[in-house]
Amino acid sequence: MGKIRHPGEEAFYEAVLSLRTVEECQLFFEDISTIKELQAMAQRFRVACLLDSGSNYLEVSEATGASSATISRVNRCLHYGGGYRTALEHLKEEGKPGNDGHGMEA
Repeated sequence: MGKIRHPGEEAFYEAVLSLRTVEECQLFFEDISTIKELQAMAQRFRVACLLDSGSNYLEVSEATGASSATISRVNRCLHYGGGYRTALEHLKEEGKPGNDGHGMEA
């Protein structure tokens, strides 16, 4: 993992890890984020799911409304980062729905 960049960042990550259900996560992120921030994060994760399942940029853009810049950044993170890849692999291992980007709201 990279360096902690801001005071309190580690405590924030620990708080996220302490959440046990989707409902707890939803409540936490609704409290800590604006609606636009939540929508943007969900959109980027959906972009990652679709790219991982083999969709091309045009298909991803049409399905999500994401800009080419957002799709490109997510794609770069999928190949050179670790967060999206780790989350996607965990979802696949657990057989969780949505890891292919389908059935997820835009």
